[in-house]
Amino acid sequence: MAKSVKLSDIAEMIGVSTVTVSKALSGKKGVSEAVRRQIQQKADELGYRQPSVIRREQEARTYTIGVLIASRYLDQYTSFYWKMYQELSARAAGKECVTSLEIISDTAQTPPAMPRLLSERLVDGYVILGPVSRDYLAFVTGHTDLPAVYLDGADREHELDCVMTDNYYGMYKMTNYLLERGHERIAYVGSIGSTESITDRYFGYAKALTEKGIPLRPEWVLEDRDARTGVADHFPIALPVGARDLQTQGDVRGETPTAYVCNCDRTAARVITMLEEKGYRVPRDVSVVGFDNYLYPGLCDVEITTYEVDMREMVSRALYMLRRKIAKEYYKKGVTVIGGRLVEKASVRSV
Repeated sequence: MAKSVKLSDIAEMIGVSTVTVSKALSGKKGVSEAVRRQIQQKADELGYRQPSVIRREQEARTYTIGVLIASRYLDQYTSFYWKMYQELSARAAGKECVTSLEIISDTAQTPPAMPRLLSERLVDGYVILGPVSRDYLAFVTGHTDLPAVYLDGADREHELDCVMTDNYYGMYKMTNYLLERGHERIAYVGSIGSTESITDRYFGYAKALTEKGIPLRPEWVLEDRDARTGVADHFPIALPVGARDLQTQGDVRGETPTAYVCNCDRTAARVITMLEEKGYRVPRDVSVVGFDNYLYPGLCDVEITTYEVDMREMVSRALYMLRRKIAKEYYKKGVTVIGGRLVEKASVRSV
């Protein structure tokens, strides 16, 4: 096949060096016209194609890409995943590809039903955007052979190719940021086990405290969403504080957190609102950090120090992987982790 033909193969047949073959085929000087014609003729006979030509053809290919997302991530106008979908759609358009969105309702996941885009093979490949249940993921991937990439989610059980942010190190860095500013009584807000991301972020938090010899307190690991539906809005967060703690009860104050590490900026905004309702001021009385660096304007009157997810790089990498899979070309398989950066704002003060 054409792809198996190398410059060294042509060089050996003609009796010249690989450098001479390369110069001849690329139109560079240093090769006689007779030898150039001989090399070009042999390359044509063998079906050799220059890598630059192949790359240009690959870039010119167009595909229809399906995007599957759980409905619970789109029923809120503050959706982080809606922003990520817009980024994915724009990047795909830049590659002359078309995206087609299908929203997966809760009823479609239990009992599982195949997305129409996949069952009718209306797309060349698909992206699963955001966490879905393991059972549903296994059902979908087990009923189609279409190429897939999991974006901002992980599937270590089924070894599905995925692109995700550095949840573990990112939250480790955020917790250390608080520790460096004198905080030791730090609570974690996030429902462990509800998603891979929230769980990984908890372990980053736990690692930072453990390295400093600070014992983990189970009562300071706080749920922020419904365990069954995964819905966070309106779910009561049991903050271990009281409205009078900072005002009259000095002995109690020592047993309340001075900082909250939240699994996302949306949860951080809710925590800040709840603290303010109890008489606390952020950051004067209590510090709060988040994750994502994405929050719809107007949801919080305090700018939240956070870990910024590199959404553009994640989308770009996922799109690259999927296009390579569709074309049956080589790519790096498995989990791809994209680092982010700490963004200092106004929700933290030193103790």
